[in-house]
Parts: sequence; C-alpha cells; structure tokens
Amino acid sequence: MPTDNPRPEKVAVVDEVREKLQNAQAAILTEYRGLTVGQISALRRTLREQGGEYRIYKNTLVRFAVRDLGLDELEQSLVGPTAIAFVEGDAVGVAKALRDYARTNPNLVVKGGVLGESVLSAADAAALADIPPREVLLARLAGLMAAPMQQFAGLLQALPRNMAYGLKALIDQGGAGGAASSETPSDGGETPEAEPTTVGEEAADAAAAEGAGETADAGSPDSPDSPDSPDSPDSPDSPDSPDTPE
Repeated sequence: MPTDNPRPEKVAVVDEVREKLQNAQAAILTEYRGLTVGQISALRRTLREQGGEYRIYKNTLVRFAVRDLGLDELEQSLVGPTAIAFVEGDAVGVAKALRDYARTNPNLVVKGGVLGESVLSAADAAALADIPPREVLLARLAGLMAAPMQQFAGLLQALPRNMAYGLKALIDQGGAGGAASSETPSDGGETPEAEPTTVGEEAADAAAAEGAGETADAGSPDSPDSPDSPDSPDSPDSPDSPDTPE
C-alpha cells in the first residue's frame, strides 16, 4: 500500500479486488466508455449466466491489487474506465459473451486479462473466445481416450481366440505328421506285406481251382479215357476210302 495512508474504504476495495483476482479462474478487463447504465446492467446479467461477475473499479485501486499479486504486466491495461469480469466457472463462456455483446455494442472493448497466473493481452483475451467450450473439450478428450481403450479391449478379446486357433493348428500338424509316419515304409526298403486271406477265402480258391482242372481233363484229346474219333484216318476200324477216279 502507498505511504500516504489511504482511507479505510479504499483499503477495503483493494483487498476485495486482490481477493477476487486470487479466487477467480480468470479475469477479463474491459473498457465500458459510452455504455449506458441499462446496457451495463444487461451485460452483467448475460455474464452472470456464464459464471461471471462484472464489477467496476478505479484504476488506481486495481493497480495496488495487481502489484500485491505480482501481476505488474496487467497495469498497462488499466487505462480509461475499467470494468473487470471475474470468472468463477468457464472462462471461455464469459469471453464468448463479451465478444458477442461487443459485436452489437462497439463501445465495449476487451483490454486484457488474467488466466490463472498468466497475464493475457487484448489479443489473447479475444482468442480465448474462439476456444471450444469446456464441455466440448472434455467430450473430445474422452473420445481420444476411449479409442485406445477400445482397441486394447479388442486385443484382450482376441487373445483367447488366437490361442485356440494356434493350439488347433499345432494339433492338426501333429495328427498329419503321425499319419504320414505310419504310412512311410521302413528303412530296409521292404514293401508292406499283403493282408493274409481268411480260411474261407482259401477254401473257395481251392475249390475253384479243382473244378477248373476237372473240366480241362474231360475235354482234352490226349486223355486215355476218351473214345477214338470215327473220323480219324488213323483209326483201324474206319473203312477204306474209295479210290478217287483217275
């Protein structure tokens, strides 16, 4: 505080400004020259809906407060009639409300501000209005975080399925190898023996062979039991053939 012992009411205002700056999420300084009392009241209602409190202070008293907080850079914005929008909620919403109001009321000018412990220039405070609202930013952040989690969940679900496929493939390869090894001939090159015939099959083959032999013996001309053919020229009982005419 200055050494000229200011009045207690001024000290109370300085303390109030300092406390509000410390507790607020942000503070936006504006110049309201040319606005009527009714317009200022309407602006206050609009900012209150966005979580802001619009207060008018003398620049000299605000300078004491910002010096106490180490925000000396903010003093260059304390020129002309100054009103401060203290933000308890979303600073972007308050900045948007001020920008929209200034579009229809050019007498309202944004001069700078404070965001946390950072001093904002007039351009910085105006750019704050272009940032998406807090709810939109949180929704985008949640979407970015949800995508890797969904991919990770998909990988976890695929692990048992892939493991089952791998085990089945190993089992199939093992079965195919066993079947191939059972059909492979031995190292000696011996071919596999023919399957032995049953007793019934051997008896049927013998009977068929015997019947075939009897049939062949009965029809053979060399058989001793067969009668001589009457037409045979060597037979002694055949009549002399007549002389052929000369």
